[in-house]
Amino acid sequence: MDSPTNPVTELAHERAHLVRARTELARMREHTLSLAADGGDAIAGEALARTLWLRAKALQDDPGTTLFFGRVDGEEALYIGRRHVSDGEGDPVVLDWRAEVSRPFYRASVADPMGLVRRRRFGVEGGEITAYEDEWLASADSGAGDSADRAGDRGGSPRTSALLAREIERPRVGPMRDIVATIQPEQDEIVRADVTTTVCVQGAPGTGKTAVGLHRAAWLLYAYRDRLSRSGVLVVGPNRAFLEHVGAVLPSLGEVTVRHTTVEELVAHAQVRAVDTPHVARLKGEARMAEVLRDALWANVRPATEALVVPRGSRKWRVPAYEVQDMLDELRTRGVRYAAARAMLPQRLAHAVLVAMERSGDSPDDRVQDAVARSVAVKAYVKSLWPDLRPTAVLAHLLSTGEGLAQDQRAMVWDKAPRSPGSARWSAADLVLLDELSDLIERTPSLGHVILDEAQDLSPMQLRAVGRRASTGSLTVLGDLAQGTTPWATGSWAESLRHLGKDLAAPGTHLEELVRGFRVPGAVIDFAARLLPSIAPGLTPPESVRSNPGRLDVLPVSDAVSGAARAAHEASTAHPGTVGVIVPDGWTGRVSDALRSVGLEHEVLDGAHAGERVLRVHLVPATVAKGLEFDQVVVVEPAAIAAAEPDERTGLRRLYVVLTRAVSGLTVVHAEPLPEALVSTSQRPDRAPLTG
Repeated sequence: MDSPTNPVTELAHERAHLVRARTELARMREHTLSLAADGGDAIAGEALARTLWLRAKALQDDPGTTLFFGRVDGEEALYIGRRHVSDGEGDPVVLDWRAEVSRPFYRASVADPMGLVRRRRFGVEGGEITAYEDEWLASADSGAGDSADRAGDRGGSPRTSALLAREIERPRVGPMRDIVATIQPEQDEIVRADVTTTVCVQGAPGTGKTAVGLHRAAWLLYAYRDRLSRSGVLVVGPNRAFLEHVGAVLPSLGEVTVRHTTVEELVAHAQVRAVDTPHVARLKGEARMAEVLRDALWANVRPATEALVVPRGSRKWRVPAYEVQDMLDELRTRGVRYAAARAMLPQRLAHAVLVAMERSGDSPDDRVQDAVARSVAVKAYVKSLWPDLRPTAVLAHLLSTGEGLAQDQRAMVWDKAPRSPGSARWSAADLVLLDELSDLIERTPSLGHVILDEAQDLSPMQLRAVGRRASTGSLTVLGDLAQGTTPWATGSWAESLRHLGKDLAAPGTHLEELVRGFRVPGAVIDFAARLLPSIAPGLTPPESVRSNPGRLDVLPVSDAVSGAARAAHEASTAHPGTVGVIVPDGWTGRVSDALRSVGLEHEVLDGAHAGERVLRVHLVPATVAKGLEFDQVVVVEPAAIAAAEPDERTGLRRLYVVLTRAVSGLTVVHAEPLPEALVSTSQRPDRAPLTG
């Protein structure tokens, strides 16, 4: 290593390397833009033009960040960054963080240096390198070391990466950002799991499970580019606001082709025009509905009671009803989709006619069989036995008549006159059933990999809808059992994976648990964890590894609405970063008026979008808060948030979610008494005391 040793000179050396990297990246992009999209014909030319456009987009430099965030020194010095940058000779200037040679940056330790002598992290402000910090992992003389050298940053313990802590804890402004500079070893193991492996991540709040899932998508697209560029990668999130919040992560890593969607958008076979009661929605989401729908669909295949008669020339050829019935029975047991089996029937019938022709001494060929299969007589006969169906027709009949439903499922039946598919008012749960029927009729195409976040909240039928999109691929399943807030929230990951079409006991499917929290400070997570014995007693309590314990204030007030406005105003003036004011869903209007009365400009997150403007203060209904994060959070009236749910356990889980959205500080404003589970520390005597 021929780098300077003086800290000031060393910092200048690293800044010069950043300038060089930016120059080379600009050269690479200009070269891509200069290429002509001549593919030989119009279609190939258009495809090539799109490929070049995507390549140029991926090579855009973000002036707000650096092209590299670390360096590893072994046999040579290698810079690790968000994308690969090479010079005009093809030699690397920056290595992609996903490359195999970058793995030691995330995994190396004093116990296992992985060939490294030193790991260097960079402090960054406004796209410029402001500091560096060295961690000595091994040396040629002693074989091992345990120290950190810093330039531009003088604080911190020798055993603590001050730059790493600062990067993790810096204020959140705007959309979610990537974590390539701060990926921890246990996270890196999940990120780099093989493409054939389905990984389920049970992650406590703040453990970075969402970011891990997104970075896994980026790594898979890098490591298995050819395979996944054909089959595709999909990210499924709980709502549009969440997707917009995380939507900048993959583009920042150079991946601009990954689709982001919600389960509702995934199954949008019709317009939602009705709302089910919670009881009916739960019934429609149960796993047994899959069998009900299968039976309802295949019940439309009628028994053969009359023979098939096919006129051809001067003769008529006859296939007995019992022989046709054998064909129907065989097709139904083949395990193929309804439409595929129906398409086979004309050829089976035509083959039987050809056999009869041969027995009579004729010598028909394949062209004759095809002609018979397409004949009017065969088409009409097939239609009479095996109708061509649409999912809407099958479901409308089921919900109009209740045929095939168990007694308790009769609550799903429409309470008015039978409706046609065209006049049906479908609910969100109905669309999931339509998706199941669509797959029973024609197979749903499978993607190469699906990232599913907040999976604990999906019903068995919703999980089946996601799982069939990865029937020949793999999944990354992310969630937290303690944050399950729907009536059908899962009680075990083994059950959820089974509905997704994966078996936790089988090779290639793994359950990983993340408990080290990097986002939520200790005072906040310890306060929220008081709820765990009541909502998820089997889970390992989360542990914050942040050096800053954060701020926790629990403020009793006479009026929660005006108290919320005062607390939000103080949070926005006294602390940097974003402020999230989380309220019971029915309180949004009143709290919004109160915020305006104290001069706080804000935007309301309604779940449909993440807001069109970049404002510091966000008003968030409690049911929309899941997956979001803010530097400062004001939680308004916890008892009302919990009481809005259908039962106590779900209410406390909702409260657990909203209490764990804070990155730096949490203020709890309440006029009503706090829920007993939150006040009591008898089961967790080591937890943070209330302050006010």
